[in-house]
Amino acid sequence: MTPANDLAERHLVTIEAGGERLDKALSDALPQLSRSRIKALITGGWVAQLAPDEGQATISEPSMRVKPGQAFAIVIPEVVPARPQAQAMDLDVRYEDEHLIVIDKPPGLVVHPAAGNRDRTLVNALIAHCGDSLSGIGGERRPGIVHRLDKDTSGVMIAAKTDEAHNALAEQFAARRIERAYWALVWGVPGMRQGRIEGNIGRAKRNRKKMAVVRSGGKPAATRYKLVERYGNTASLLECRLETGRTHQIRVHLAHLGHPVIGDPLYGRVTKARLSALPEGAVEAIEKLGRQALHAYLIGFEHPCFKKRVKIESNVPNDINLLLTILKGL
Repeated sequence: MTPANDLAERHLVTIEAGGERLDKALSDALPQLSRSRIKALITGGWVAQLAPDEGQATISEPSMRVKPGQAFAIVIPEVVPARPQAQAMDLDVRYEDEHLIVIDKPPGLVVHPAAGNRDRTLVNALIAHCGDSLSGIGGERRPGIVHRLDKDTSGVMIAAKTDEAHNALAEQFAARRIERAYWALVWGVPGMRQGRIEGNIGRAKRNRKKMAVVRSGGKPAATRYKLVERYGNTASLLECRLETGRTHQIRVHLAHLGHPVIGDPLYGRVTKARLSALPEGAVEAIEKLGRQALHAYLIGFEHPCFKKRVKIESNVPNDINLLLTILKGL
């Protein structure tokens, strides 16, 4: 077994019913740890089988089938600092406790470090904001990102502080029990006041940076929409609710419907006819917006530890609200 220091956490698990995979049996016995975390501990050399006469033998196969009466020692190493660095930034915190945090993300903020955005991300800001309240996700002191918003989409999103909260929230997302609603300001007015857009989403063939509704392959996706307000025949405000969570899903589905999000640089086709139908000041407001007019205004979930329903809402941000005010003149 991998050597551990005095700050490591240790557990002893005795198997009662055999036949299961080792990672499944241990995650059932230690519900505070996700199965993926258990698997990482096994492959990392932190799990050993105990035998009365032979001492202990390190196990490295998560798929090993267990037998009744087998005993295993599990070491959870001390949480190490996160690889992303803490960078203090102003955050609009809508809810926070020792298990999770809900923030209202501004447009322009990237959620997670990646190529082209190595720092000054939401993850960097959360590490700085949460400090020692982060108990470790996957063995690192970092926030657990269970869903994301595009860089230029604003609105509410959740991050977990503990493995237990991260695992429970991920299960809610997978089971589609998370309530998510968005305001989308789109070109034109849908023919139906409400509807459901369904279509698999995959990479666009002609532009790999874009997603598209594809005839074959891709991943199943469904979005429900409702007309909230119309501005002549030029634009409308829709409420969109996600049934699934695919990359660029709302933007792709609305473009596929023929009503792309205003200001969307990837999917918002701007024609001269659309621009000429706008009232005075609207074109300038769209240029000043500089992003898709899409805002995640609501998120609802069951608290993973308190088992109570939590619902957080966010007001329409000023840049979108300015454009809405101008369009009301139509």
